[in-house]
Amino acid sequence: MRVLVCVLTILSAVVAQKEPHYAGGHDGMVHLFEWKWSDIAAECENFLSPLGFGGVQVSPIQENVIVDNRPWWERYQPISYIWRTRSGTADQFKDMVRRCNNVNVRIYVDVVFNHMTGDHKVALGTGGSTANTFNLSYPAVPYTGYDFHTPCAVNNYQDATNVRNCELSGLHDLDQSKEPVREKIVDFMNEAIEAGVAGFRVDAAKHMWPNDLKEIFSRLKNLNPKYFDANARPYIFQEVIDYGGEAVSKYEYIGFGAVTEFRSGMEISNALRGNNQLKWFMNWGEAWSLLPSQDALVFIDNHDTQRGNANILTYKSSRLYKMAVAFMLAHPYGNPRVMSSFDFHDFNSGPPHDSAGNTLSPIINSDNTCGNGWICEHRWRQIYNMVRFRNVANKTSINSWWDNGQNQIAFSRGNNGFIAINGDHFDLKQTLFTGLQPGTYCDVISGDLVNDKCTGKAVTVGEDSKAYIQILTWEEDGVLAIHKLSKLR
Repeated sequence: MRVLVCVLTILSAVVAQKEPHYAGGHDGMVHLFEWKWSDIAAECENFLSPLGFGGVQVSPIQENVIVDNRPWWERYQPISYIWRTRSGTADQFKDMVRRCNNVNVRIYVDVVFNHMTGDHKVALGTGGSTANTFNLSYPAVPYTGYDFHTPCAVNNYQDATNVRNCELSGLHDLDQSKEPVREKIVDFMNEAIEAGVAGFRVDAAKHMWPNDLKEIFSRLKNLNPKYFDANARPYIFQEVIDYGGEAVSKYEYIGFGAVTEFRSGMEISNALRGNNQLKWFMNWGEAWSLLPSQDALVFIDNHDTQRGNANILTYKSSRLYKMAVAFMLAHPYGNPRVMSSFDFHDFNSGPPHDSAGNTLSPIINSDNTCGNGWICEHRWRQIYNMVRFRNVANKTSINSWWDNGQNQIAFSRGNNGFIAINGDHFDLKQTLFTGLQPGTYCDVISGDLVNDKCTGKAVTVGEDSKAYIQILTWEEDGVLAIHKLSKLR
């Protein structure tokens, strides 16, 4: 009996580490890439909470080395675990977490502990720390040469030992099997838990041994009871890039946390670019060699793929991108994360900044969009209204799938919502079963329900729950979506 209790306790902890702890009436995550802590706090209060977003993935909080011209990737070269970056100070971070939790928006920290910096002649951090990178000396942690794997280059993705014990892009590779390294990582993460974060995105998890990660995660504290239920475990989602055919598999990591499912964004992008047919998404999920739904953090693009993978849809192909995100948010598979970017035209470009290199705040326009160099996809009507759709459709299944045998599809989410997508080169004009109650509904893609009127398209659902659906090829959007809260009185 005692053994059974121990096993059940372990299994419960594993399941809990796949629970994002969204507050009631909230779902989905947004990655506010490179935003300042004070701006995120305001965004939680003024926009994310009212629109029903579940949480925010924030950029790394730990001190990083300062690189000439301040590229975005300097955030992924830590020099210490001090909470000081161009996003702000430790006090500003803690204030942000408090304010976001107070309006039921959770915070997930992007943590970097696979490695430290690469070699820099002058290694000065954003918090003033220094290091001798050539000698693997990081006194602000402290780490010494003992704490690292023997230097070698990751150059063979068919060799798991090479992938996990060597240096990714010249970044000095920590040995997480060593107790001093584990202790420092656990202390760093536990301090963030005490501050009130709900979980962590684990950078470069693919480049660490699963058993080491399992041990580290097992030592994490329960979430802060001020904001979360008693005994709640931190949500863990691990970056494991796995498109198939390599020695390291995403399935090795799902026993102790969720995993970033890179294939989801690739397959959806591929279909909407016309390289596959949307009709095949009728069985979207594990049948596509994707992770089980509860194990998957899904997304169309992220800060890496939007720069390094030309096949992935991004804000630069806005019409197709909105269609891709709409499908992701309408479908119950996985835990979705929406990307929120800054404009870039060069791979290395960092966030919008002033002449001194200080990150600029987004300017919020009258139509809810952003300026000052920020894209803010999460503030596009077609995306934030689909977050609302997801909340309305929560805990319902897909019903009444329809397709035209090619690239026009539609489905309902129980009796709560209906979506149609036209990925073809000709008009969609069909009478379809919506599952909704009779009445007139506002299409939340083309507009909103305001003062009992539709600012975009109106859709009439008959007594038989059917409606005439029209999406023309010349229209701004290739999607139409209605739900029970978009119904006119």
